[in-house]
Amino acid sequence: MKLKVAIAGATGAVGREMLRVLEERDFPVGELVPLASERSEGQDLEFKDQVFKVKRLTPESFAGVQIALFSPGSSVSKEFARHAAKAGAVVIDNSSAFRMDPECPLVVPEVNPRDLELAIKPGGKRIVANPNCSTIQMVVALKPLHDAATLERVIVSTYQSVSGAGQKGIDELETQSRALFAMGEITPAKFPHRIAFNLLPEIGTDAGNGYTEEEMKMVNETRKIMGIPALRVSATCVRVPVFYCHSEAVTAKFVKNLSPDEARELLKKAPGVKVIDDLKAHVYPMPLLGAGDDDTLVGRIRTDLADERSLSMFVVSDNLRKGAATNAVQIAERLVRDYPSALGLPVTTH
Repeated sequence: MKLKVAIAGATGAVGREMLRVLEERDFPVGELVPLASERSEGQDLEFKDQVFKVKRLTPESFAGVQIALFSPGSSVSKEFARHAAKAGAVVIDNSSAFRMDPECPLVVPEVNPRDLELAIKPGGKRIVANPNCSTIQMVVALKPLHDAATLERVIVSTYQSVSGAGQKGIDELETQSRALFAMGEITPAKFPHRIAFNLLPEIGTDAGNGYTEEEMKMVNETRKIMGIPALRVSATCVRVPVFYCHSEAVTAKFVKNLSPDEARELLKKAPGVKVIDDLKAHVYPMPLLGAGDDDTLVGRIRTDLADERSLSMFVVSDNLRKGAATNAVQIAERLVRDYPSALGLPVTTH
């Protein structure tokens, strides 16, 4: 059962990671359609020892496509996702374009896979939104704890790598670091201030309430994914001079008491989670450990000294993989496994 798969934004950082993840996970791609803007048209991309020419993204690009992975940016997704869906594809969009659309599910497979039914039901939009990278790793860690003790409040501070700002963010950190060592001049371009050897407590524009867009994404998306519309969430999002992996200091309050040992045991059994937690041995999640890993790393699990019903923890995940490409491919895998008829595949019975 091979599928025709399109990747919109195939030459970007996330698009290229999607290609790697599809190959690594041996997703059943029968025909690949790499799509990008006019300036990337004709570029060569490798996939499973074959070379594919990038085609220009147009409304007619999706004939026969069953799954369309989108990562071209919000404005482009808004323009072209509906064309892919109209052509019969299920769109899995990595931008923010559809995340808060009540008719589009916002899915993390370890947390709310059944929400996929909203997109593929009769009359559904056939568009699934991939959440914000920093939201994904947090809800993966919180879900098993919520199931056991009922989540009441979340306070999170993030330490987000420059790759979250795309290839230009990666290039800017590298260029500025080299310039500093060479005693050269630095002129910020992608970020409002120098990022090398600095921290920027601003990701996204001002949301109008003292919070940034990134911080409000974490608030609103967490509520939608967890299915708790009134969940109290407060976020502070910080860009740090790290190339890959987002880190988060999370403090979560629960209705029931949950000890650190109980939390560790729950998380050890949870899908997509690795518990790395031995402070005496200097063992804990770090970006160096998370880069290239599809799991969410959780450690430093402890009772909050200010509230006995709260747990604090440190959470790390690769933002280009689980935070973007891998989560999208996992959604596609769920569609193939649980909803094959939505993709025009035969339904097998066991």
